[in-house]
Amino acid sequence: MTPAATRAGRERAPVTAPADLLRRLRSRNATDPVTHVEQVPARAGTPVTWPDWVPEELREALRRRGVEAPWRHQAEAAQLAYDGQHVVVATGTASGKSLAYLLPALSALLADPRATVLYLAPTKALAADQLRAVTSLELEGIRPACYDGDTPRAEREWIRRHSRLVLTNPDMLHHGLLPGHAQWSGFLRRLTYVIVDECHTYRGVFGSHVAHVLRRLRRRCAASGRTPGSGRIPGARGPAALPRQGGGPDRGPVFLLASATSGDPATTAERLTGLPTTAVTEDASPRGGVTFALWEPPLLPAEPADPTAGADLTQVRRSALRETADLLADTVAEGVRTLAFVRSRRGAEVVAAHARRSLDEAVPGLGRRVAAYRAGYLREERRELERALLDGDLLGLASTNALELGVDLVGLDAVVICGWPGTRASLWQQAGRAGRSGQEALAVLVARDDPLDTYLVHHPEALFGRPVEATVLDPANPYVLAPQLACAAAEAPLTPADLELFGTGAKEAVDSLVATGALRARPTGWYWRHRERPEVDLRGEGGTPVCVVESATGRLLGTVDGSSSHFLLHPGAVYLHQGVSYVVDELDLADGCALVHPEEPDWSTHARDVTSLSVASVRSYVDAGPVGLFLGEVDVTSQVVSYQRRRIASGEVIDTRPLDLPTRELRTVAVWFTVSPQALAAAGVDPPDVPGALHAAEHAAIGLLPLIATCDRWDIGGLSTAVHADTEAPTVFVYDGHPGGAGFAERAYGTADAWLRATREAIAECGCESGCPSCVQSPKCGNGNNPLAKSEAVQVLDVVLANLSDALRPVEDALRPVGDGVRPVGDGVRPVGEE
Repeated sequence: MTPAATRAGRERAPVTAPADLLRRLRSRNATDPVTHVEQVPARAGTPVTWPDWVPEELREALRRRGVEAPWRHQAEAAQLAYDGQHVVVATGTASGKSLAYLLPALSALLADPRATVLYLAPTKALAADQLRAVTSLELEGIRPACYDGDTPRAEREWIRRHSRLVLTNPDMLHHGLLPGHAQWSGFLRRLTYVIVDECHTYRGVFGSHVAHVLRRLRRRCAASGRTPGSGRIPGARGPAALPRQGGGPDRGPVFLLASATSGDPATTAERLTGLPTTAVTEDASPRGGVTFALWEPPLLPAEPADPTAGADLTQVRRSALRETADLLADTVAEGVRTLAFVRSRRGAEVVAAHARRSLDEAVPGLGRRVAAYRAGYLREERRELERALLDGDLLGLASTNALELGVDLVGLDAVVICGWPGTRASLWQQAGRAGRSGQEALAVLVARDDPLDTYLVHHPEALFGRPVEATVLDPANPYVLAPQLACAAAEAPLTPADLELFGTGAKEAVDSLVATGALRARPTGWYWRHRERPEVDLRGEGGTPVCVVESATGRLLGTVDGSSSHFLLHPGAVYLHQGVSYVVDELDLADGCALVHPEEPDWSTHARDVTSLSVASVRSYVDAGPVGLFLGEVDVTSQVVSYQRRRIASGEVIDTRPLDLPTRELRTVAVWFTVSPQALAAAGVDPPDVPGALHAAEHAAIGLLPLIATCDRWDIGGLSTAVHADTEAPTVFVYDGHPGGAGFAERAYGTADAWLRATREAIAECGCESGCPSCVQSPKCGNGNNPLAKSEAVQVLDVVLANLSDALRPVEDALRPVGDGVRPVGDGVRPVGEE
């Protein structure tokens, strides 16, 4: 039991100074786990007067909520939107972005009784939170309502007919509003503003899909009767009657976007909406000071090497999940309201369970003040947890990034972040959940035993004082564009003017849909040929969610997205739900159902998969003598073939059990490099060590890619082989884990020198002898991290960097595009390394 929890005989007032709290947390360790402490200074705000067009009714409502005047960035963004310009406000967490978009939106609704506003959030929790905020203003005639998958059907008709501020998400816009646009025609015809909240989350394939959903929305607004060229609503007063200066061909509603601080937000917003957008980025809100600690869990006592692990491990670090659970228990015992962010659903359950157990051992019943929060819970569970945290019934919550976004969690004192969240934008979003009322706060980043996490906690300059990443999305991705055009055609026949709206590649995508029989070409346009609507998954999660059902009672416990079901719900898998452990009896993929029974085994389960890859085409390459760097399309085939059972207490592998699950195929984009055998031999890498050297380099490269691209390790995959059938050379592949690519491999290709140099440095600086999770081992390796050759991986990267550096300065001059032709793909050689 941790020292702080043993003192928890009563609930204590939180310490006033985060530095004091951090000192107490550090004291329980024999060795100091903190590698760096960054003091983020407090900042005073810059208020301005209310814009004269804001109705007195709205000003008074805001004053009742404690808002006496807007901050400068709020007023600037609101004025731009009022003047008819599309705007993105990209400022820090808790900077009041919601007021920036609510001022013009609510003013329009109050000025014109017929105007409507659409609000889009990436999560249901955020939409529900915004609904609470707007409802609390008690403005007459607004009639705000949430319209999402949780909305009872009995309420949906009322919302369509009467609500003037509809809060929803891109998924519901895609699946519900746009296909049923005839029922929403009145709402769309009067649509004045579209609010896109937390738009930095729309990245990769998901962001590319959302970009086209917004274009489909603009198309339906134009068709519903918006006045072309002005956006004016006849008879309206105030902002609803103003001429629209921005916009596309239809000059429809004004788009207001809110984003965390991000690189080049205006360009991102323009890609997302297809409209010219002005960015407001200077944050004028006050901010409390933040004590930000980088925390590396201690090494465990040396143990005999486990031969099944595939590497000569003598020491490993304490689990980041256990470390986070102890920190959560200690802060709750101190009376500190704390939110712990955990990367996975299972991890959030584990952290909450361990924290509850530790607290109950010290003070029976205190564990009830801690809970888990994640996607997959039923609506009633999520809402109750949100209420309990807001009301103070809960002191600690272990959450996935479902609570990262702008849910107003007033009064939190500390945030613990279990593992690098993937981007600096997410890191600051999560850290910003604490101290939202202006008080000082503590944030702790707990490093996982992973190359990138280890690198970051020892290189704080990579985190602090650097700009956050630009959001990567590609609306021209043909694997996104074609199905979105099919959806648009199902809503109304496509015309040549529509193709301009959907941008680059639209004509080619329509031609391919005609060739496959999905569309029929007619003089008046292109028509959807089928009775059923196209099935398009915006989030790339692999289709219909799988329901988790308790066998004995038939009770629905929750859901898991289709792509994760092979890993999380295979027969024999251990599934956690609010601290209760279940074992899967049967997975029926056809019916989308997994049957489970309650059981608390002393082991956990870890699925293993195998992957094969073939090159389909090469887009461009860099020829650097014995080294080649390539970007192109690849076909990836993967299958979950077995799972390990491991002792919870020790991590010991009990056994490996086979699975019979279907294969999955993926056409995506990859970056890869080749090295000639002669160059490797000259560098001292003996032929028997080549497979392990490439495998280790592949793992580390995947682990470090999130440093330069807006992704995390689970967005990407990789494969290495001593001789690949298509390249005829030793090769390392890193590919996007989404159909058609998500822009991550392209980003890696364009910054290959920085990416591979950081990879080499992370391996070389690790203190282990033969490879560990902090450098070259991977948590998702399909080959069980075998073989691995750490020192030889450094030699491989030395060869690659020595030859590529000159060619990559600048890389644009070295890129030489080629056609789709490559050497014929044979049956392939079974790769020795894959992730």
